[in-house]
Amino acid sequence: MADEANCPYPRFQSGEYRITVVPVGELALDGGAMFGVVPKVLWEKLIRPDEKNRIPLALNCLLVEYKDEKCLLDTGVGTKFSEKYQEMYGIHNTAPIEHFLKPLGLGTQDITKLLLTHLHFDHAGGATTFNAEGEVVPTFENAEIVVHSGEWEDALSPTPKSKASYLKENFLPLRDTGRLTLLQGPQNEILPGLSLRVTGGHTEFHQALVLDTPQGGFVYWGDLIPTHHHLKIPYVMAYDLYPVETMAMKERLLQEAFEKHWFNIFEHDLDVSACQLAYNDLKKVYSAKEDPVVTFSA
Repeated sequence: MADEANCPYPRFQSGEYRITVVPVGELALDGGAMFGVVPKVLWEKLIRPDEKNRIPLALNCLLVEYKDEKCLLDTGVGTKFSEKYQEMYGIHNTAPIEHFLKPLGLGTQDITKLLLTHLHFDHAGGATTFNAEGEVVPTFENAEIVVHSGEWEDALSPTPKSKASYLKENFLPLRDTGRLTLLQGPQNEILPGLSLRVTGGHTEFHQALVLDTPQGGFVYWGDLIPTHHHLKIPYVMAYDLYPVETMAMKERLLQEAFEKHWFNIFEHDLDVSACQLAYNDLKKVYSAKEDPVVTFSA
């Protein structure tokens, strides 16, 4: 096992749960698309774009450990991308997922559940990999793979807007493992107090992971709130298929997270991977608390 004192990643404990943010690389996406209707004159003060108008983004996966369970949430882009694809999306600092699990004393065989917020390439790309013969195979040989059934169907028959984000080599090989679980309904408990909630917004069946226990909790926002800069309700990505739903869900779930003092974990934030929330009653906006203890930098 890894030396706890030298864990290289942000980590915190909540009752019987141990939660670790595992950064698995970076990518760059168009800043205008990431902030939707927010004018560039505003968003560029938050994140400076490069010469191609792209902003740098993290790929923060989440490891949730409970008793003998080791659940990994999302996988980053993986390593199957071509050089052209890598350049287009500014992908760097990535590697096979086992490279990032090794400092935790884990391998791909140790993951018991792979939970996917949705099946876009930057969230599910690492769910499959090339084997020695160059075939695309599932990355996690023992894990139950958990996806919402509605998301699975949408990935199989994407809209023209979402087609580029759903790459079948990232998820079709999962179908024949005998370990694929397709969820139904708006909320599903994965472990005691730990649930995947359908948020909609980004995709119709996009899910957030929520831990809600008397000892504390967290929400892993996925693409509903990709960075702490998106905590403001109108700051919604142009990639979202249902932006009005995004705003409505953000308002409801942020209020719950604030009232219950949950940690908020941001999948694409390079600077603030997690925080608790502050609330400005005058401006009616949430922001990340600046206390370095609650942001638990590694």
